[in-house]
Amino acid sequence: MKSVHMLSVLSLAVAASAALAAPHQDAERLGKELTPLGGEKAANKDNTIPAWQDGGALNPGWAQGKPRVSFFKYKDDKPLFTIDASNAEKYADKLSEGQHALLKTLKSYRLDVYPTRRYCSAPDFVLENTKKNTAMAKIGSDGWSLAEAMVPGIPFPVPKSGIEVLWNSKMKYAGAGITFPSLWTMLSPRASGGDWIEARSTQSYQYPWGGKGTHKLSDLPPIEYNTYFAYTSPTALAGQALVVTMYTNKTGDTFYYFPGQRRVRRMPSYSYDAPQIGFENQYTMDEPRVFNGPPDRFDWKLVGKKEMYVAYNAFGMYDPAVDRRKVVTPDGVDSKATRYELHRVWVIEATVKDGVRHVAPKRRFYVDEDSWALMSAEDYDAQGKLWKVRESFLIPVAETGACDNPAFVQYDLASGRVLYDQASLGAGQDMMWATEPNDPKYRDDFYTPDNLRAISDR
Repeated sequence: MKSVHMLSVLSLAVAASAALAAPHQDAERLGKELTPLGGEKAANKDNTIPAWQDGGALNPGWAQGKPRVSFFKYKDDKPLFTIDASNAEKYADKLSEGQHALLKTLKSYRLDVYPTRRYCSAPDFVLENTKKNTAMAKIGSDGWSLAEAMVPGIPFPVPKSGIEVLWNSKMKYAGAGITFPSLWTMLSPRASGGDWIEARSTQSYQYPWGGKGTHKLSDLPPIEYNTYFAYTSPTALAGQALVVTMYTNKTGDTFYYFPGQRRVRRMPSYSYDAPQIGFENQYTMDEPRVFNGPPDRFDWKLVGKKEMYVAYNAFGMYDPAVDRRKVVTPDGVDSKATRYELHRVWVIEATVKDGVRHVAPKRRFYVDEDSWALMSAEDYDAQGKLWKVRESFLIPVAETGACDNPAFVQYDLASGRVLYDQASLGAGQDMMWATEPNDPKYRDDFYTPDNLRAISDR
């Protein structure tokens, strides 16, 4: 089998020479041979990845409540071919190790491959901030924190290190925040039998740096995001709620409301690989949205670029009107809800630092070059065996004019269980992105322990 680590288009030697370019030269490349956000503008050698096209992928007229896919310019595309266990070797160099494992082990897992559509961008002020970042964004002296950047904008559009690629994924533009009026977190039954764990909640994210305009990150609170969520079911979780603040330079803060005690507790150890309450040790705090939280427990290596089939324009994973159990099954995700395309991705590897522990001491991540979305990840256990595989599902967002990928699925190869979270699938109400902080949920004072107590005691 060909190595799944094979690099395409950019070799490490090219990446190394790019590191020598002066900041003003990097800025000049944006919008020319690079897209405005730093992706490689040209097609690949055999044109299976086309050149990036400006103009977006959505037709006008969308409004909240209307199906998002109905306004997708390429909704009538047909699959070019399908990759399954029978022909995976043919496409080995365009698949990740995790995808190979899933094709071998899951009955329903397959990749219906569509024409590649490249269009991801952002509003003009984000593009201008991104260009300014070539000269002023920097990683902190600790080697992992984000010390400075013009925001909202991609900090390192011409990255020189793995940690820079990771921060690009964390700081991609998603407006002032996101609200999920209703969402389901789903965990399939144990292999020995039993029921699904399905937790219904309401959730919101706030990005203090995401408002329109231009701001120095150092002039703002050092916050990556704030989030709030409150469970409405099942009975064991109903009424529990929490607020989490993730920082750009230190470990996050978590405050948890327990209705039986009618009090808010600070949870100082509820981060990193701590299991989330209610999910039978199958879901850690740093797994949402492919990677979550501070990166300080790992050393981050930039491996290079790879051509890879990733879940792109997969509107079916966000449809609030579908039967969620028919989309996410114990045998994998229904292929009719996904769409895979060939894209170039940055490959970065995270290895746990000496003297630090983590349940997954090695991880590999795949980051889309055009949107900087974390598309996929692989976790390895202490024996070096592939353990978990995560995939996210990218779509164009009408509200922001950018691309985002909150929905993700996690496959635990050891337990055989499947987890889905972070989108509106089967929830009856669509999620909402906001570009202005007009709602109280997009303001800092919403995410305090005092406010958590006040809104939970109602």
